[in-house]
Amino acid sequence: MEKKIAIVTGSRRGIGKGIALELGKNGYHVIVSATKPTADEVIAELNNEGVSCEYIKCDVSNTGDRNNLINSVCDKFGRLDVLVNNAGVASLNRKDLLYVEEESYDRVININARSMFFMCQLAAGKMIAFQSGGIADYRPRIINISSISAYTSSVNRSEYCVSKAAISMTTLLFADRLAEYNIPVFEVRPGMILTDMMSASKEKFGKLIEEGMTPIKRFGMPKDIGDSVVALCSGLLDFATGQVIDADGGFHIRRL
Repeated sequence: MEKKIAIVTGSRRGIGKGIALELGKNGYHVIVSATKPTADEVIAELNNEGVSCEYIKCDVSNTGDRNNLINSVCDKFGRLDVLVNNAGVASLNRKDLLYVEEESYDRVININARSMFFMCQLAAGKMIAFQSGGIADYRPRIINISSISAYTSSVNRSEYCVSKAAISMTTLLFADRLAEYNIPVFEVRPGMILTDMMSASKEKFGKLIEEGMTPIKRFGMPKDIGDSVVALCSGLLDFATGQVIDADGGFHIRRL
């Protein structure tokens, strides 16, 4: 049977690579994508795990790159089964929101929120068109990766929080609009995930986790997010379109 095709943006490392790995293990041909010109080591690593994959460079904040990624995949394979919008950046400098500069705000919003909106738009158009193409077992879906910062205030990285909140509404809007085409759209909100982006704060958050910040007393791993994405791709949750998966060790429970 022809392999299903999944695009995972921001997947050279961390959460994105974890998602690509788990999708690949579950039979998808994965398009790994990030801003670097090549990703030979990552592709070799995934291949060693039995993952069928290839790399396409894409800066999601660039309109031409977004178009090239979606169009080249759809032209080559004649289908797009899953889009995972994972690419994102942190604030360049943590500053009190009273002193955040427009340049920093615009950068984070452009990469994290604006690009995701238009990636959803591009993919949706292709998925709708493919539905009339007679593709066997074609049940496309879109999954957006946000963060607990979508609803948790961090006044020293406010632009990041705003960008993640925007992803939540983007997910709801596309879930609403695409429901008539039976294309579910979901959001996954990772919590404290142990990646290189966490390295500077590992000691701080490790202590907080041990003290009970999360009911599950460990850092999350990229596999935890990958498993959540695979679950959403199973088809068993399609009637719950627009739903959020809080992959955060129980942080969202808001304990007293």
